[in-house]
Amino acid sequence: MNSGELRSVLEEAGLSPYQADAYSTLLRLGSASATELADACTVPQARIYDVLRDLEGKGYIETFEQGSLRARARNPEVVLDDLRGRAERLATAAEEIEHRWEQPDLEANRVSIVKRFETVFDRAASIIRDAQYEVQLSATPEQFAELRPALEVAVANGAIVNLSLHTDPETPTRSLRDGAGYEDAATEVRHRALPAPFLALVDRTLTCFAPHARSLNSYGVLVDDYTLTYVFHWYFQTCLWEVWEPIHDARPDEPPRRYTDIRRCVREVEPLLDEAATVRARVEGFETASGRRVELDGRIVDVVYAGAASSEGELPLSRLAGQVTIELETDDGPYSVGGWGAVLEDVEATRITILSAEKNPEEGTER
Repeated sequence: MNSGELRSVLEEAGLSPYQADAYSTLLRLGSASATELADACTVPQARIYDVLRDLEGKGYIETFEQGSLRARARNPEVVLDDLRGRAERLATAAEEIEHRWEQPDLEANRVSIVKRFETVFDRAASIIRDAQYEVQLSATPEQFAELRPALEVAVANGAIVNLSLHTDPETPTRSLRDGAGYEDAATEVRHRALPAPFLALVDRTLTCFAPHARSLNSYGVLVDDYTLTYVFHWYFQTCLWEVWEPIHDARPDEPPRRYTDIRRCVREVEPLLDEAATVRARVEGFETASGRRVELDGRIVDVVYAGAASSEGELPLSRLAGQVTIELETDDGPYSVGGWGAVLEDVEATRITILSAEKNPEEGTER
């Protein structure tokens, strides 16, 4: 670094041009009288004493009398500490500017586009920890391992966690089953033997999305919006969940059984109703008219959906793509219960718990 560059840096550190010139010159001379210093730099004779006094006040130099006023540079420790401190603050400020540019506050922006995958991943970990009802996650095994602590918190909070693990086609399913550590971190796990995007959906409103690693584009999408998250939900259901093999299922075989997806609930309840079973359920959710939180206990008397009923096997998801309603008879009267996005029903359910299912075959099979 030449003298001109040093003076420029000193000016950036807070010295005036005269102060920077006088100090850099004094470093070269070692010690000099005020007059000698003025002759060796660009500071006018009339200003040299003021400049020396200011430099001494900043701790850069010390002055002493030896026939005339003389000055010498102090041990640079104070100066170096100041410069290094400024450098650290500048670096921190640069990182903060980058962070704020890449991750705008979602309170002010319903949808944010970010550049770095780390921003998407960190956001996903944060919102998963706060999940109360449901997490839908598409991730690699390595990403799952990193998110496991957050997922364990979500499960402990009572959230249902559906995990879609995606790998290259040659990855054996057996290696994902044995000792994979899904306990306490996932309710159900399915394996997609194809690359897939990273996707985290939390409590019907929050979405974190990034294209898969082989994508030509590198970006991420952060969403804080009920309707847009519903679109991502259907992408998760149809492409990342429905057709892929389950490799872990921690749901109980007998009641109580919890659901956050009304379509999953109807698929499993309809055969019971066809056998004339008495199915009792608890519904937690919101009144669609008022938004008031409700909790209802009653008997499921019917399920209604737009598609045709299935005569064989499990009802396919395609037949449940439209309106799906559960008719619930309670002590306070009948309620119609819908799922995510319900507008026609009395209640939008956030959680449905099947409390009991008692079969009564002697009553027939017609509803």
